[in-house]
Amino acid sequence: MPQLSPVVETEYGRVQGLSENGIHAFRGIRYAAPPIGDLRFMPPADPESWQDIADAAHLGAPCMQDYAPSGPNITDFMRELNTLFPTLSEDKIDNEDCLFLNVWTPGTDDGVRPVMVWIHGGGYAYGSGGWPAYDGANLARRGDVVVVTVNHRLHLFGYINLAPIFGEEFAGSGNAGNADLVQSLQWVRDNIANFGGDPDNVTIMGESGGGSKVSHLMATPAADGLFHRAIIQSGAGVTSGDAGQAADLARQLLDEAGIETVEQLRAAHPNALLEAMDALLGRLGRGFGSPHFRPIVDSDFLPRHPFREGAPEQSHDVPVLIGWNTDEMTFFTLSHPWFGNLTDDALDAMAPGFGEAGPALVANFRQKYPEFSPTYIATRARQAGFVQRTFTLADAQARTGAPVYMYQLAWETPVDGGQLRAPHMLDIPLMFDNVERSRVFVGLGEEPQRMADMMSDAWISFARTGVPSSDTLPDWPRYMPDSRMVMQLDLEPGIVADPERGAREILSAGRD
Repeated sequence: MPQLSPVVETEYGRVQGLSENGIHAFRGIRYAAPPIGDLRFMPPADPESWQDIADAAHLGAPCMQDYAPSGPNITDFMRELNTLFPTLSEDKIDNEDCLFLNVWTPGTDDGVRPVMVWIHGGGYAYGSGGWPAYDGANLARRGDVVVVTVNHRLHLFGYINLAPIFGEEFAGSGNAGNADLVQSLQWVRDNIANFGGDPDNVTIMGESGGGSKVSHLMATPAADGLFHRAIIQSGAGVTSGDAGQAADLARQLLDEAGIETVEQLRAAHPNALLEAMDALLGRLGRGFGSPHFRPIVDSDFLPRHPFREGAPEQSHDVPVLIGWNTDEMTFFTLSHPWFGNLTDDALDAMAPGFGEAGPALVANFRQKYPEFSPTYIATRARQAGFVQRTFTLADAQARTGAPVYMYQLAWETPVDGGQLRAPHMLDIPLMFDNVERSRVFVGLGEEPQRMADMMSDAWISFARTGVPSSDTLPDWPRYMPDSRMVMQLDLEPGIVADPERGAREILSAGRD
């Protein structure tokens, strides 16, 4: 049974969580003021101090978002997976007061444990630091590290560019969600020592949209010095949004909502804003490449694209662990009617939809994997650009001289008949060492735990020393653009050279 944890002093007041199995968990710690009223769309502000001991036994509210509606194409497996990554619901979350973080620590002593700050996925639209898949207790216990997970503003509440419409008062609105992340890292710097963590050894890490956020923080001047290592999983962020296009999207949203003044904007019910956004994005499209709310390049908060013109100067000394899962796109296409039923002729007709290089990518993967069905050729071709961005970021960072290590998760989950193979998000329960609570995703038997042992140990090693290692891994070479050595993570791990060379060269030629 959980017991009350020790009371810990933060700069804003005392907190008390729960202790169980050697780990103290502090949930729902407020790191910024509620972004409501006059603070809506503003940069985060410090919270007010409190006098009593704050209850940190329960998660804080996730930020405003639309859960993806369930529907006829959602499989039973996807509904089961919702217990780990709760993204299916007919309901909206109605709480802008959401700027909370969670801490798991083996001790509230004066230890100097590595700190691993997890930034959630879900793009810039969904997610929460409180998703069950992100529970940090096992990782903290396994590695004697401090694990932190964070909420931040999403969608229009975190990434709407209002400055061209309502003036400089809203200069930070287009990047407010990422400014929340900076505020959380400042909280870590100023408070984590009281939770047994080392503020001078902080690793930021994230998967999917979380990986993109990590990439952006590496190019954000306000984040300089707040972290020392970075882990980017299935989400390299090379470019950011255009401020002018973002302002156009903001104008369309305000028109949709019938808002003409700042007063109306601040008084609008958050659900009304979400409904207007849903209607607008429904017309504009929600596929990859469609307009959406995300960080933008501006002169102050984010003065450049994260990695489009090379690595940002401020992060030239930041070691990076980066990689992807072999079959990322099966997760996104599993519910499509064509999944498992695609013919060669249908694939040829579909190929131009993968981009200008689509037909060449399909031909490349057909040659490389003659045993693949058209369905798996399609998923590989669809994700080629996604993988290419991983190499682009790794190349840029390695050229600065910073240590870079790359992985490819090749182990395949047996669930749902094995048809997912090594999909998007499979890395999360493995590196968090959350196998038992994730059997619906990783399957039964001993193999998932063997993979979790390997990956969680490597991630912990990287956070502690800057070099990923594990007793079950061979020596992991640094990634260099001239050799592109990649650790393939599987039951029999090994080093492979440039595993996606064909697709990478096709996309590079198209860009030149």
